[in-house]
Amino acid sequence: MLIAQISDIHAAPDNDNLARFDNALAWLAPLTPDLLVISGDLTDDGWRDGYSQIAARLEAFPCRKLILPGNADHLDALRATWSATFWTGADGPLHAVVDLPGLRAIGLDSTLEACAAGSVAAHLSWLSQQLDEAQGRQTLLFMHHHVFASGIPSMDAIMCRDHDALAALLRQHPARPLAIATGHVHRPAAGTLAGIPAYICGAVCPANPLWLGASHVPFVYDPPALMVHRVENGALASHFIAVSPVTAA
Repeated sequence: MLIAQISDIHAAPDNDNLARFDNALAWLAPLTPDLLVISGDLTDDGWRDGYSQIAARLEAFPCRKLILPGNADHLDALRATWSATFWTGADGPLHAVVDLPGLRAIGLDSTLEACAAGSVAAHLSWLSQQLDEAQGRQTLLFMHHHVFASGIPSMDAIMCRDHDALAALLRQHPARPLAIATGHVHRPAAGTLAGIPAYICGAVCPANPLWLGASHVPFVYDPPALMVHRVENGALASHFIAVSPVTAA
């Protein structure tokens, strides 16, 4: 079972991030993933034409999809672009669930209105129910906001605010996810939450530097990034992938 994850496209009329997204999809296509997760920040400033252009590309990509909002997204524009039945409710948070053979992928909307930081405290009962309904299947949890400190002060100031409450739920729940996979930071990282592997997927858009608060800000050379999660016989391996920003000839 292959689950691909793409995060933080940040498409806008004045950047080339849709071309970078095209290259990520072209790299993924030969792998024929079973599910493609887009973990938020599809466009900047609610650019509605950007949503329709991303939707057209995803429609041509032959696998199931799970799309989550990020803090840069416009929820009404997302709902207008994709059918309301794509998410678990006709209104409210844009949670999503995709059931695959032996695996349940859970998408938890961590966005707050008019706020760059995230929160899931209001959604923990919903998450617990989705874990309950996995009925013995393995689970993967996807969100936009990261749930462990990356060490980058500007990004950790706007991470998931109540990750401790999420950790408390996951510690005691019998259907603990194999991993938690997020985005938001614009560079790849790995950590843990409640003893569960937690990943930050790198961004399609240009990466943030690994600035850890010192006076020196490292140079950034990172290409567009994505992740591939492989689940086989109940075991997970997650891969960080770099993709050329230039279309192959």
